[in-house]
Amino acid sequence: MSGINGSMAHLSDTLFTTAIAVYALAAVGFTAEYSFGRRELRAGSRTVRARELVGAGGPPVSEPVAPAAPVSSERGSFGDRIGRFSVAVVVIGAIVHAASIAVRGIAVDAVPWSNMYEFANVAGLVGVIAFLGVVWKAPGIRRLGGFILLPAIVLMFLAGTVWYSQAAPLVPALRSYWLAIHVTLAAVSEGALMTSAVLTVLYLIKARHDKKPGTGTLARLAERLPAATALDKAAYRVVAFSFPLYTVAIICGAIWAEAAWGRYWGWDPKETWAFIVWVVYAGYLHARATAGWKGNKAAYVNLLGFFSITFNFLVVNIVVSGLHSYAGLS
Repeated sequence: MSGINGSMAHLSDTLFTTAIAVYALAAVGFTAEYSFGRRELRAGSRTVRARELVGAGGPPVSEPVAPAAPVSSERGSFGDRIGRFSVAVVVIGAIVHAASIAVRGIAVDAVPWSNMYEFANVAGLVGVIAFLGVVWKAPGIRRLGGFILLPAIVLMFLAGTVWYSQAAPLVPALRSYWLAIHVTLAAVSEGALMTSAVLTVLYLIKARHDKKPGTGTLARLAERLPAATALDKAAYRVVAFSFPLYTVAIICGAIWAEAAWGRYWGWDPKETWAFIVWVVYAGYLHARATAGWKGNKAAYVNLLGFFSITFNFLVVNIVVSGLHSYAGLS
């Protein structure tokens, strides 16, 4: 590739590397907030029994009521300032990251997510944006930014090294507007589900500590985590957002398959594992809605779903051959 496209491809790679560095800086900042910020203030840290005593005929109690929601750090404190700075850095990194994807699209003259490198690049950006969305709705999650950004950074590092592909025109089989629709929805949903998986792991650590406090590194980690219910709720909301997108992605893929191969569904390995992922997450949402699963059982189902996504992305793309063999690896 030469001329302006070659220059744009080089610029895209530079922006991609810069985004990784910016995310790493933000992760250090979040880790500092987690380490040096004040321990969370939880509702219920004091037992407030004023209403109970009055209702039982007891004397009124003037004990102050504890805060109703967890607070990651006191506003204006050292930890809070670092946390706010880190969020700003993440936003800058996301802008640089998005620019790298847009420039890559200009270089290849198509939507830039036709191989493993480009797909992982987009999924990493979506994971970061999902984290920002969770922080917007639940500020107490902010101090966990280092844990949530780490998988995105690792994913991008692998994309830029092991899975990297030179910018090149699309193969004929991918020259369809369905690429922009089907793969975009898949990348967005799977990138967000990565964030949900991290929150679920942290929930399990917190829930185990609440049930059976211990000592050591995990115990110290659990003590500074937000309430288990907050982590569980955040993980669930991300899945509830992502699942409809993933469902539409599968439907669009089936329509594209009929146009390209003359059948909607053929149990190709990629199709089969996409269906497995869908079933697992459908079971997760159904169990929470009907059986009231909001504890460890639901968390394990959520992690099983993300394991299925990981297997589909790594093993099926690299090891198994099929009609969807567009990994871009030599």
